[in-house]
Amino acid sequence: MITMPRIQRRFCLKPLSLVMLSIGLAACSGPSPSQKSVAGEATSTTANSTQNAEMIAPNTSDKTQGKPVVYQVFTRLFGNTNNANHPWGSIEQNGVGKFSDFTPQALAAIKALGTSHVWYTGIPHHAVINDYTAFGISNDDPDVVKGRAGSPYAVKDYYNVNPDLADDPAKRLEEFEALIARTHDAGMKVIIDIVPNHVARDYESLSAPEGVSDFGAHDDTSVEYARDNNFYYVVGEAFEVPDGGDYKPLGGDSHPLSDGKFDEFPAKWTGNGARAAQPDINDWYETVKVNYGVRPDGTYDFPTLPEGFSEKSFAEHAAFWEGKDVPDSWYKFRNIAHYWLDKGVDGFRYDMAEMVPVEFWSFLNSSIKQKAPDAFLLAEVYQPDKYRAYIQQGKMDYLYDKVGFYDTLKKIMQGSGAVSDLVAIHEEIRDIAPHMLHFLENHDEQRIASPDFAGDADKGKPALAVSALISIAPTLLYFGQDVGEDGSEETGFGDPTRTTIFDYAGVPAHQRFMNNGKFDAGQSTEKEKALHRFYKDVMNIATSNSAITGRYQSLHALNLGVEGSAYSEQQFAFIREKNDQGFIVIANFSDNATGPISLTVPASAIETAGNKLELKPLLSHDGLTLEQGEVNYRATTTLDALETKVFAF
Repeated sequence: MITMPRIQRRFCLKPLSLVMLSIGLAACSGPSPSQKSVAGEATSTTANSTQNAEMIAPNTSDKTQGKPVVYQVFTRLFGNTNNANHPWGSIEQNGVGKFSDFTPQALAAIKALGTSHVWYTGIPHHAVINDYTAFGISNDDPDVVKGRAGSPYAVKDYYNVNPDLADDPAKRLEEFEALIARTHDAGMKVIIDIVPNHVARDYESLSAPEGVSDFGAHDDTSVEYARDNNFYYVVGEAFEVPDGGDYKPLGGDSHPLSDGKFDEFPAKWTGNGARAAQPDINDWYETVKVNYGVRPDGTYDFPTLPEGFSEKSFAEHAAFWEGKDVPDSWYKFRNIAHYWLDKGVDGFRYDMAEMVPVEFWSFLNSSIKQKAPDAFLLAEVYQPDKYRAYIQQGKMDYLYDKVGFYDTLKKIMQGSGAVSDLVAIHEEIRDIAPHMLHFLENHDEQRIASPDFAGDADKGKPALAVSALISIAPTLLYFGQDVGEDGSEETGFGDPTRTTIFDYAGVPAHQRFMNNGKFDAGQSTEKEKALHRFYKDVMNIATSNSAITGRYQSLHALNLGVEGSAYSEQQFAFIREKNDQGFIVIANFSDNATGPISLTVPASAIETAGNKLELKPLLSHDGLTLEQGEVNYRATTTLDALETKVFAF
């Protein structure tokens, strides 16, 4: 096997070069957004606890659900039953999942986890290695393709879909349209990726509607920058393939186009903003950066939003942009989004949205909401000081709560963090909490069961309960997460711990649950089955209990102060209540069982006529009786290692 350098995979908080900051991050600058709440949580202090009353979340959820649940599938991996997993294996060796693998049985299994939206990752036609010239598709050069199967974030044709996913590549778009219909029939909505910051180095659309030109087709390549150019250029210099040291494309396998060269003159800026004709091997060298009218010095070449637009409606934002002259790339991506809405897609996940100006998002998202008011708009933004701008001015429905909630929760799962830190982090974004999507895994992050994360999928159980039940914000589940997939396969490009997004592979724990298309856990281990049941039980609470839309109150500080109780920084208790009904969660992040915990709940948090309150179990544990003292309710309970209890009142 070829020894590979430790190439940085494209994952969350991707390392970005300093030269990119003036373009990608300057695009986030501008007037400080108002700190007033869009969907605020009023705060008060009761018994050393923080009480938050969450208001209504964006109008995108299934009205029958307590909260939206997004199930992310990596489409080419999901239905693949081949378990060969040869490093750098071809499509013939390792197999590939298809649109047709999403049968009614598969979709019912996804729906059973409380799913309202399926995020089909890797749908738009991206650069691939497989030969589809028989279908009029040009071959892609392995020198600018990551992995054997290609990165889904190097889109080659926004008006069609990945031919790998079709039973008949000539009918690939029709097959995806049929999948959209099946998903809708199963009671769920469809999300796909839009990657506005960059496209494949060799973008070429075969399916664009009449009158729509390719990115860069009309660019003036004699200048580094022009407002209506789609790309930035390294004038007078040819692109050079990065020096990867011992790294060889395709693991060193021969390919007629793999010669260390790629014909591009003049060179374009690379997707992460690198401006050299020869990007570094750790740059996003398979992509080129899209120009949104941000000059190379970071200044804007387009109209900016007036003061006060943080409080304006989608319709008012759309009216502002009516008749405005904006850069060509803005129109191109608006046309792309509307094209997919017309195909029946219900929303978008925007890759690296923070590298694109807020004004563009106001322009795009207001146009989408005028066309499809319930469209689900989710964005990658990893700078907390920019969250409110992208929500309030950029009109995003949801952002990843990665840098705050996920990163803090991960440390607790690994045994190095304190629950008080999580309580504080959640408090910091209380005014926008309904907009901050929670997750434990996605395609960019390590699998919980991987040694570099927690080493055991069961350590995700208390984290799931906390993450899914603390807020009305959406929960994202990644396929295989609910059965403890560990991402340990050595598949080619990049390192294990994350399930590959670059190569053809089977996903073992998921394959056992899939059981050759039955989706009945027929080959799953007992531990995998138990984990799956726990996920279903927790997500049922999150999507069916009305208190999830009510007020949240942390019980952590109060319980830390109870003398003689085993409650510590490795446990987390909180309450959610609506109309005098709700639930109490107490989760144990420790590998060890607790001693007796004197669970303490402020009397003001529960409206009841008596001195005793019977709590009913919502998971696999006994009920509990709260008895009122002078000020608070109390009950004694214990928790097994990694156990979570949820009590209804």
